[in-house]
Amino acid sequence: MPWDRNQMAARAAQELEDGMYVNLGIGIPTLVSNYIPEGVNVTLQSENGMLGMGPFPIAGEEDADLINAGKQTITELPHSVYFDSAQSFGMIRGGKIAMAILGAMEVDEKGDLANWMIPGKLIKGMGGAMDLVAGVGRVVVVMDHTNKAGESKVLKSCTLPLTGQGVVDRIITNLGVLDVVDGGLKIVELADGVTEEALRAATEATIV
Repeated sequence: MPWDRNQMAARAAQELEDGMYVNLGIGIPTLVSNYIPEGVNVTLQSENGMLGMGPFPIAGEEDADLINAGKQTITELPHSVYFDSAQSFGMIRGGKIAMAILGAMEVDEKGDLANWMIPGKLIKGMGGAMDLVAGVGRVVVVMDHTNKAGESKVLKSCTLPLTGQGVVDRIITNLGVLDVVDGGLKIVELADGVTEEALRAATEATIV
């Protein structure tokens, strides 16, 4: 069985290392905060101006003033700090954030990422993704391997407007884990019960 959203988030949480400052993107990546491994102390940064995000609140305990960049309610921790958006982007652009875990519409074998717009569709804005992929040390993408029509989202070359070129280090999908290497993508891990043949069949990109 391919991984579901929570299993993908739990696998992405295994990328976290003690002491890291990490930004979680909108979508599946926001779930990573619920799966931080025991004994691993990471500080989550939100580009709307918060450092030290806790897990999602339990029903009935939400605070409408406490939100992440995706407008979801979150919790604070004893060491949480708040600041303006300019300071937040100063951290991102200044290389202070070790890793970003982001969603994507498309990723290709060169590590190019498209995750901010589909031409012709109304969007609220670019968000922080372009700054994140340019400023952080490591970019991990978490997404479904194929779209609703069954077409691969792991491509030879992205077709949508790019967020960044050659910025992705690791791709975690519902089928497995792939690393961007010279000449294409390398299979690191398969989801439980998923065969290498199934992953290859769902991937347009070159697998080396």
